[in-house]
Amino acid sequence: MNLWQLNIFCKVVEEKSFSKAGAVVYLSQPTVSSHIKDLEEHFGCRLIDRLAKEAVPTQAGKLLYQYARRLTSLKEETEIAMAEFQGKVRGRLVIGGSTIPGGYILPRIIGAFTRAYPEVKVALINGDTRKIIEEVISGSLELGVVGAKSTDKKIIQEELIEDEMRLIVPADHAWAGKKRIGLKRLLGEPFVIRESGSGTLTSIQQSLARKGFSIDQFNVVAEMGSTQSVIQAVKSNVGVSILSTIAVSEALETGQLKALRVEGVDLKRYFYLTRNRNRSISPLCRAFSEFLYAHCIA
Repeated sequence: MNLWQLNIFCKVVEEKSFSKAGAVVYLSQPTVSSHIKDLEEHFGCRLIDRLAKEAVPTQAGKLLYQYARRLTSLKEETEIAMAEFQGKVRGRLVIGGSTIPGGYILPRIIGAFTRAYPEVKVALINGDTRKIIEEVISGSLELGVVGAKSTDKKIIQEELIEDEMRLIVPADHAWAGKKRIGLKRLLGEPFVIRESGSGTLTSIQQSLARKGFSIDQFNVVAEMGSTQSVIQAVKSNVGVSILSTIAVSEALETGQLKALRVEGVDLKRYFYLTRNRNRSISPLCRAFSEFLYAHCIA
C-alpha cells in the first residue's frame, strides 16, 4: 500500500467509476483496476463493488476512504507547508460550497485567487449545507462556505457575506407590482421549497419560527433539489418561493422575476466560512481564507 494507490482509490469512490477516476489521474482503466486489486489483496477484503454502471465502496471501502482522505490531505498539507517555507504559495486546496456560495460566489473568488497565485489549484465541491458540513467534519474538505449556522461542536464558523432573501414571484403574478406582502396572505399561495438539508430552507424556517410560524403552515406544492430548479419552477408559475437575491439577481435585472419583502419577517442571513475546529489550518487554506475575507467580508 502507498499514498498513490490510496489517492487512486479515493478518486474511484468520488467519481463512482474506474474509467472516470483514470481520466482524473491520467491512467488507463486497467491500470486503475490493478491498483484497486493490489489494495484489496493488501487488506484481504473487497473494497469496491461494481453495481450497474457505478463503482460503489463496500463497508470496508467506506472505512478505508475515511482514512485515505485524511492521509492524502496530510500529504497535500505537507507539500503546501514546504512550499510556504520557501516563500511560495502553491499546491492543491479542496473546498466546499453550499448551493448559493458554490454556484454564485466562490467560482468568481477562485478565479481571482488562481490568477493571483498561478501555482495553486482549487477544487470546488458543491452540495447542500448539510453535506458540506459533514465533509468538513470528515476531513474531506479543509473549509466550506455554507448558508446556515451549525450547532456541531466540531465546527467553527465565521460570518463572511450578508445575504437578503425575499419572496420571489413571476413577472405576471398578481403581486408583481407590490413592494411587500403580509405573511398571512402568503400562507395560502402555492409555495415551492428547497429540500431538507439546504441552508436556504433552514434560514426560512428559523425566520418563521421567530414570528411564531412554521413552513408546515404554507401551501407547499413542490420540493426542489437545487436553487436553479426552484427558480425555474417560479418562472413556470408552479408557485412562489423565498430565495436569495444573489441567486436571482440576473432574473430580477431582466424583469423575469420580481422580489418582495415579507412584512414583519427578517429574512437576512449570512454565509459562513466553515472549518473543522480540531484541524490545523494549512498555509494554503489560510491564504485563501484571507483572500476571501478581503473580497467578501460581511
